[in-house]
Amino acid sequence: MSGASGPGVRFRVMTEADWPAVEEIYRAGIATGQATFDSAPPASWEEFAERRIPALRLVAVDDDERVRGWAAATPVSARAVYRGVVEHSVYVHPEEFGRGLGARLLAEFIRVADAHGVWTIQGSLFPENTASVRLHARAGFRVVGRRERIALMTYGPQAGQWRDTVIVERRRP
Repeated sequence: MSGASGPGVRFRVMTEADWPAVEEIYRAGIATGQATFDSAPPASWEEFAERRIPALRLVAVDDDERVRGWAAATPVSARAVYRGVVEHSVYVHPEEFGRGLGARLLAEFIRVADAHGVWTIQGSLFPENTASVRLHARAGFRVVGRRERIALMTYGPQAGQWRDTVIVERRRP
């Protein structure tokens, strides 16, 4: 099996047909305990899609059209003055860890976001997720702060523990 990190990977806008694979990848990320405070993915495509910006919902697919990763963004505010500021998520299939797909997917997400008038992409990362922290630093994100004990984990081995997050942002040049 060739991985998506090879030359056959391509990126496109996510569709409802991608939801089962997106949900599976999201669920795998949740299981790590290092990706999100969410204890489960949204219950449906409609619930997932309603909060995310359609043009900024991307998937990485391999030569066999299998979804190997996804990226999406939500607006940070409904106020017009923040129309160019989004919060993003990037997830890759566990089989793709360490193979470069996350970097390629994030680069494509940034390209698309820039083309759609986004001037600030922000994210919230667990500081223990050093792979994600490094990925974002290499993609031009900077750490703008740390939120200590911002939320309580409700699932997994860390249930009941307060977690910090690192806030990162990338400003369009």
